[in-house]
Amino acid sequence: MRARLLYVMDPMCSWCWGFAPVLQALAEQAAAAGVGLHLVAGGLRRDGVAIDAAARVRYLGYWQAVNASTGQLFNFNEGLPEGMVYDTEPACRALVTARHLAPDLVWQLTQLVQRAFYTEGVDVTRASVLVDLAERAGIPRIVFAEQFDSQAMRDATAADVSWVQDLGIAGFPTLLAERDGQLALLTNGYQPLDMLQPLLARWLERASNA
Repeated sequence: MRARLLYVMDPMCSWCWGFAPVLQALAEQAAAAGVGLHLVAGGLRRDGVAIDAAARVRYLGYWQAVNASTGQLFNFNEGLPEGMVYDTEPACRALVTARHLAPDLVWQLTQLVQRAFYTEGVDVTRASVLVDLAERAGIPRIVFAEQFDSQAMRDATAADVSWVQDLGIAGFPTLLAERDGQLALLTNGYQPLDMLQPLLARWLERASNA
């Protein structure tokens, strides 16, 4: 049996940050059954437009909704400074680059990117920031920097986004369970752990008996 969890997300999606503790617990539940986690970059936003005062208020409103629903912490004072270009492609490419170089470290790097962006007010659209975070995750910075800037990783990131679009996935987080090429939807959008753990448990049981 070939089975894995497919987590379709964007490191700069606030609901994905809210979902991070849930995903961590589900990944551990799946790992105990011998099922791994594979992250797919969804590509939330690439509009190239700098954040102005009105946009910042709007985005912070989304953050407040996620905080209220999930309890995840946000830096409302320093996050999303005016003038920042809210382009999620670099953060998605960092995920894809890590997946290429060190698959076991992808989720760790993703969490570092999320934490830097949401709780530390760091601009994670900058390549230098992403290289630093990759090094913190355990990936050699020179190797990561070279791959991150390569056309191959840009193309691989675009391929992730195209795959997501072709599946018709319109929102993040989305969690799929894959067994022998067959996909089962566990959630499209945030759901609490107590809703998803039983779903995953049933899928794991069926997968083990197949």
